[in-house]
Amino acid sequence: MTNPIRPTDDDARALARTLLAQARFAALATIDPSGAPLVTRIAFGLCPAGQPISLMSGLAQHSQNLATNPACSLLVGEPGPKGDPLTHPRLSLVGRAQFLDNQSEAHKELAAHYLRSHPKSKLYIGFADFSFVRFSVHQSHLNGGFGKAFNLTSNDLALPS
Repeated sequence: MTNPIRPTDDDARALARTLLAQARFAALATIDPSGAPLVTRIAFGLCPAGQPISLMSGLAQHSQNLATNPACSLLVGEPGPKGDPLTHPRLSLVGRAQFLDNQSEAHKELAAHYLRSHPKSKLYIGFADFSFVRFSVHQSHLNGGFGKAFNLTSNDLALPS
């Protein structure tokens, strides 16, 4: 059987970075305390350094799951308005979540940055139960449509210097 994974090239890297930059929400997969998977929708953005972030309430089940087990996966990329949804590109990210103290200077700096792309979060960004989560990505899988699959590293996703 032929390996469906293509060698990662600059076009794949560019598509993955575009998907990350355009995403305003993502599907987040976490593991609950019983070991069962849970998938939820979260707000999504990138910090100034290009790492995936989200603003989450500590009351949410996915936040509680991440506090217990930070291993997670994210899916970004939405089907277009026409055609088969499986022909549209999507990017799966595998990594770990790290909560930032919502009283820290890093939180304040991220808040200003985040509000530019998520202005409606102004309503709750200062609530005591909300904090930023930074996702460190260890590996990712890009499906650019039928026959266009790539495995990417965190270096492949990094912003060009």
